[in-house]
Amino acid sequence: MATKVIVIANQKGGVGKTTTSVNLAACLAASGQRVLLVDLDPQANATSGVGLEKTAGGSAYGPLLGEGLLAEKIKPTAFERLDAIPSEVDLCGVEIELPRLENHLQRFQLSLRPVCETGRYDLALVDCPPSLGILTLNAFVAAQKLLVPLQCEYYALEGISMIMRVLTQLQTSGANPSLELLGVVMTMFDGRTRLSQQVVSEVRQHFGDRVFETVIPRTTRLAEAPSFGKPIIHYDPYSTGSAAYEVLAQELLQRLNGTAPGKTATG
Repeated sequence: MATKVIVIANQKGGVGKTTTSVNLAACLAASGQRVLLVDLDPQANATSGVGLEKTAGGSAYGPLLGEGLLAEKIKPTAFERLDAIPSEVDLCGVEIELPRLENHLQRFQLSLRPVCETGRYDLALVDCPPSLGILTLNAFVAAQKLLVPLQCEYYALEGISMIMRVLTQLQTSGANPSLELLGVVMTMFDGRTRLSQQVVSEVRQHFGDRVFETVIPRTTRLAEAPSFGKPIIHYDPYSTGSAAYEVLAQELLQRLNGTAPGKTATG
């Protein structure tokens, strides 16, 4: 069976995008899925978040430019069933170099396809830069599903409207007609504040059952885990952050298997 590709994106930084990529990948792997985490963000936070080094020539940069195979960049992590394609700073050059090339929006899709066709992985999760630049658009074209982390703060809905516009454009232009919104994940939730509760309520009103039931809390342990190169379930398995991502992983699998709520209007 071919690998299901999920892109995790938000053009706004600091919304828990990489935290969600790393921890979902680890929880899905722990639940028995064979997972490939692809770090397409030149900041390489997902790479260090799973305990891998940033090494020169180790990223998807070469394969995106047609030099070498993406499969050669795959590295095992210390966690069972979880592999990763690391990032490093050379990916910054892609934003300048890719637009000059033929099929510039399909480069990642073409590189990733042979990896997906091996059947080695059940899921590939792609962590994107906090922008809607060429790397993020390449990830959108390669994916079947889009997952958007949203921080529980004012202006949360403003950020997602641009992503939804891009999603629609890619569908209607034929660049990726099959790309669907898998869901919106509310992150950095602080149950003590009225603001967090208001934002969740507003986003649910807008997106209906496209918003995941599971809400990710703002916790110190979640913030600490990346500095130890570990996902939260391996750093502090009994924390509230760990429990939240484990439940989110199960909810995500239910959606992928078609047992989640149906689609609702997004506007």
